[in-house]
Amino acid sequence: MGSDRFARSVFTLSSHDSASDSPARGTTPFRVAVPDSALADLRERLERCRWPAPETVPDESQGLPLALAKELHEYWLTEYDWRRCEAQINAYEQVLVPVTGGGDEPLDIHVLHARSPRPDAMPLLVTHGWPGSIVEYLDLLPQLTDPEDPSEIAFHVVLPTLPGFGFSGKPTRTGWGAERIVLAWSEIMRGLGYPRYAAHGGDWGSAVTESLGAALPDEVLGIHITLPLAKADPDTADLDEADRARTAATDLFRSNGRGYSVLQSSRPQTVGYALADSPMGQCSWIAEKFREWVDPTGDDWPLAKDRVLDNVMMYWLTNTAASSARLYWESAVSPPMEPVPVPTAISQYPKEMTRIPRAWIDRRFSDIRAWVEHPHGGHFAAMEHPDSLLADLRSFFGGLRPASERS
Repeated sequence: MGSDRFARSVFTLSSHDSASDSPARGTTPFRVAVPDSALADLRERLERCRWPAPETVPDESQGLPLALAKELHEYWLTEYDWRRCEAQINAYEQVLVPVTGGGDEPLDIHVLHARSPRPDAMPLLVTHGWPGSIVEYLDLLPQLTDPEDPSEIAFHVVLPTLPGFGFSGKPTRTGWGAERIVLAWSEIMRGLGYPRYAAHGGDWGSAVTESLGAALPDEVLGIHITLPLAKADPDTADLDEADRARTAATDLFRSNGRGYSVLQSSRPQTVGYALADSPMGQCSWIAEKFREWVDPTGDDWPLAKDRVLDNVMMYWLTNTAASSARLYWESAVSPPMEPVPVPTAISQYPKEMTRIPRAWIDRRFSDIRAWVEHPHGGHFAAMEHPDSLLADLRSFFGGLRPASERS
């Protein structure tokens, strides 16, 4: 697993109709139990934080401003409570699932399994990205698994943590890119008793979900993504005004906003030393993105500080700065771009940092059933605008149910 500082303890699992009543064979029940000593060590490090000189510009073009970093630091020390997040995670069944992804290195993957009480629930595989984690989706789980309106579709949500992230194992060999993760996710779903399932993802989760639809169309009922990826066309003459605006915004991000990606895809080990040793280093590396990649609200922190720090803690407590960054290194040379034949739905948010013209996307995805342009929102849809994301998931996947199962 990710760190030997965490205790494993046995779960008492509830009985459900459409999946086995206990963890799948070969899995290990898991419960998050961060030792008090780890939290005390964090506090001691935060109390002796050494600050850099302030930025020399009045904006954020040099990165997260010192005043905002100090504000988050103070909140972390005086008000933040990790045990709140820990209890929210532990409200759900969790297991460690041994997978190989078709390779020769077995790896334990941490899986949060939120089962629905509904016998007609659809299995939904949800994949997070960087700098997010399973925390992004915690507030959505009750509505996904047990909607108040019985006519709405319900889901058995399977939420694995990416290799090298959070409480999943850290690879010790190369090869754990998106294609291998796809095979590992298939192992997990079959092991949990879900031979056919729907899938959703954002950020790296989009890349993995798209690859699932491309590689395993006989398993995947359909996919929903918020960051569609497709090969660029050098000829932009036929693009309309909206698509030209999308490419201009994407070009600006690629020229001015990808410093983190360049480092993590080329020198993940080197940046890992700094982030693993300094909690404020790890925090600022992540928190900057939870400000920069969202739709501004006028607040210093458009997303709740607690949730920003919950995500930071998922990297700090598990010491996964370097191992998570390596996903960029693994996929830097040839990101997967295979044709995707399965039913697809795409939710577009205006402040997503990369938005690709529809014409390019249509060449890769041959069965787009829904394309929704939202008026507000950015990269972290499940945290920024959970209601709109939930509505899109219900509408699309509800339409994929056999007519006999619809109300």
